[in-house]
Amino acid sequence: MSEAQRPLPQPTDMTQGYWNAANEERLVVQCCRSCGHRQFFPRPFCLQCESEQVDWEEVSGNGFIYTFTINHRAPNAFMKARLPYAVAIVELDEGVRLMANILNADPAEIGIGKRVKVVFEKVSEDMKLPQFELLR
Repeated sequence: MSEAQRPLPQPTDMTQGYWNAANEERLVVQCCRSCGHRQFFPRPFCLQCESEQVDWEEVSGNGFIYTFTINHRAPNAFMKARLPYAVAIVELDEGVRLMANILNADPAEIGIGKRVKVVFEKVSEDMKLPQFELLR
């Protein structure tokens, strides 16, 4: 029996910079050169001032759990082996929120407001996913 394959993100022209940075174990978000607003998920313009002058900016990768859920049912065969697993909205210290898994933690330890740091999970030969772990 073959090991279940994880469904992987499909980078686009808009998101390629994010995935390139993740593969280098750097976390980036978009930052507007006109007004300084940071945003995630990637868009062709700034949500604050509508400027098209948005670039990638490396961020600390530190933040806190804004909200989360513990999944007890898997959406695919790969995730079944990880049950139960946590999916969280993480608010980075830079103010941007993104969704990721919380790795290497007992679900009972995970909570709103807990501090986390980014880690990079190698999911294929050419892709790493930004995920998070609790700061201890």
